[in-house]
Amino acid sequence: MPRSVPPRTATTRPVPARTAALAAAATAACAALAVLPLSASAAPTTGISCSVSYAVGNDWGSGFTANLTLTDTGTAPINGWTLGYTYTGNQTLQNGWNGVWTQTGHTVTVTNPDYAPTLNPGATYTTSANFSYTATNTAPTAFTVNGTPCGPQSSPSPPTSPPPTTPPSTPPPNGPAPAVHVSGSTLATADGTPITLHGVNRSGAEFMCVQGHGFFDGPADQTSVTAMKSWRINAVRVPLNEDCWLGHANVDPAYAGAAYISAVRGYVDLLHRNGLVAVLDLHWTDGAYTGPSAGCSDPNATCQKPMPDAAGALPFWTSVAQTFKGDDATVFDLFNEPYPSRATGSEASGWACWRDGGSCPGIGFQVAGMQAMVDAVRSTGADNVLMLGGLEYANDLTQWASYRPTDPLHNLAASWHSYNFNACSTSSCWDAQIAPLAAQVPIVTGELGESDCAHGYLDTLLPWLDRHGVSYLAWAWNTWDCSSGPALISAYDGTPTAFGAGYRAHLADG
Repeated sequence: MPRSVPPRTATTRPVPARTAALAAAATAACAALAVLPLSASAAPTTGISCSVSYAVGNDWGSGFTANLTLTDTGTAPINGWTLGYTYTGNQTLQNGWNGVWTQTGHTVTVTNPDYAPTLNPGATYTTSANFSYTATNTAPTAFTVNGTPCGPQSSPSPPTSPPPTTPPSTPPPNGPAPAVHVSGSTLATADGTPITLHGVNRSGAEFMCVQGHGFFDGPADQTSVTAMKSWRINAVRVPLNEDCWLGHANVDPAYAGAAYISAVRGYVDLLHRNGLVAVLDLHWTDGAYTGPSAGCSDPNATCQKPMPDAAGALPFWTSVAQTFKGDDATVFDLFNEPYPSRATGSEASGWACWRDGGSCPGIGFQVAGMQAMVDAVRSTGADNVLMLGGLEYANDLTQWASYRPTDPLHNLAASWHSYNFNACSTSSCWDAQIAPLAAQVPIVTGELGESDCAHGYLDTLLPWLDRHGVSYLAWAWNTWDCSSGPALISAYDGTPTAFGAGYRAHLADG
């Protein structure tokens, strides 16, 4: 269903709101690869005992990603923290995430974000940022936390040349992620083994950037991914924003264009190192639309539109495909929740608009149809699996096979969304509408959930999906108020809501 997100304030967490039947529901950090471990205990007289490690996740010659991991090595929590260090060169902060980053001269500080104010004994927290530089990129050698030394007073001699552009190979945590492709009516790994995706949606990258608040809503580090993996998932769906990826003028430059792409690329790399398939979803797009079921009147990518705009979505998918070409552990979900039939006035015209795009009745912008988006991806040479959601917010797949676009690689999957308030929300409907298609092509339930913060609907839906070999990704791994929409967790350590407890229990039984 369509979503809109209220402006983020100091006291309001952005909860994407569904406009029908649901009052409000939810619509990179690279883990250290290069080493340079720098850590030591702080002086005990301060009451803080900590260590800091610094690593360059990627260095492309004129810029780099710095990853800093703070560990509470003491016996008491650190309540509120500011980490500081100094560069000796001309490294200049561009943007940061998982913390509030600032720079004055050579001195860099990063303060805990509001969602992670406390570091408990033994816990770690990773925060990252992109910097530009020229000449050499010498690592810092001393760190403070809340003014207390929290790093070595001396260190090994700094490198005499910039770090390599390709980080040293290190064993990934249970990676790499499997490459996937379509094999008949199933997804399969590179060796032909069938694979069913069981995962979560990680919302935030579709709205935080366009609202000027960063890249992700909540942490996007190794600790948070480890919590996800404890639920026995193998895939994460990441909703994206067209304007942020393309660097449009309505987005803060700190969170747009190359900076946004780098953050997404880093997060996908992190997921892959943890053995997780990534699903990238075009969630919010441009296009002025005020017709039936409109999410907003804004022509910018600040809400759900009935179909994506040709002017932005085609360049978006061309760029995304070029970025992830050759990475078949990443799946492309071409458009989140189409609802063109509400604008065009009929199911037949809606499906025609869905496939062919162009000038669609009731939609005042040129539409990127599914065929055009498939062509845009394939024109780059990318062979990634493509997911295509049906009508009525991806809940209606009745004509999906009839209107399926042409793909020379035959690597298309159907995307289905299933909530307890959708039209097709009973086993009899699933038997009539979903099962016949599942016998022909892979179906991925890109979103599922219920509006009551319980799991009664899931208790019926999930066993049905398992019996039919359908993949599923629950909405959403975010700490929103579960009573206002499907939220799996109440804390990013993986503490489940009542809704999430039902999902976690089902995955554990599987």
